Amino acid sequence: MKFVGLLIVIVGVFGGYLLGEGHMHPIIHAAPHEMMTIGGAAIGAFLIANSGHVIKATMQNLNCMIKPEAHDKSSYMELLSVLYMIFKLTRTKGWLALESHIENPHESDLFKQFPGFYGDHDATVFLCDYLRIISLGNENPHQIEALMDEEIESITQDKMHPSHAVQTMADGIPALGIVAAVLGVIKTMGSITEPPEVLGRMIGGALVGTFLGVFLAYGFVGPIAGALKTKAESQILYFRCMKVAVIAFLNGAAPQVAVEFARKFLPHHVQPGFLELEEKLNELPSPG
Repeated sequence: MKFVGLLIVIVGVFGGYLLGEGHMHPIIHAAPHEMMTIGGAAIGAFLIANSGHVIKATMQNLNCMIKPEAHDKSSYMELLSVLYMIFKLTRTKGWLALESHIENPHESDLFKQFPGFYGDHDATVFLCDYLRIISLGNENPHQIEALMDEEIESITQDKMHPSHAVQTMADGIPALGIVAAVLGVIKTMGSITEPPEVLGRMIGGALVGTFLGVFLAYGFVGPIAGALKTKAESQILYFRCMKVAVIAFLNGAAPQVAVEFARKFLPHHVQPGFLELEEKLNELPSPG
């Protein structure tokens, strides 16, 4: 749908222009050097303003145009299943039974049953760190919740950096379009003795810079920043879901009830049904 939206933007703008009896030749003629001015300045400013970590994260998350959300319904079904297995093992054998799993999560047979969660390094570390703290004797749900909230806030800031960086670039592109237009006007003033039809083409080419700046900012770069933000929010939701389940379990909820708390926390478009989840949990092997 993202690419369909981009296509509609292009057809809507240029289709309307052509229906109004506009001619594409001035735009096509001026676009390469205007795009080089605007795009080069925007990319250079982006590199100056952001750290290597943010630049790398932005490039990695550009797949938001293909996969808008980091986790879907099946992903949450798997997460709820692994949480249930952990809680059930703890309830039957105690927190110390988790030691071998949380100390070496990437060698844990329990986690290996859930490849999606197992392959998410950040999520695995997040959950195992808190299980380790609890297993060492701190089972106070208020303290654990406060610490989780602090870490999730830090994760939120980190995940939101790419969208903020791209949005800042989008905000600056219209001004860079004006820069390109001013350069075109300077070029035109240097040829002021040319006949009117030549000057008209040169002024039209200069105005293409302003057009491209606004068009790119609001038609492409700004929406991409929005898509990056949506994906970041979906990544953060995964951590919040784990928090809800862990705190419910620490407050005394049975394993299945704690998982149900987390299920009800999820938005409807990724929320498994009650019976659907119950059937999945009943199929799970006994934790060992």
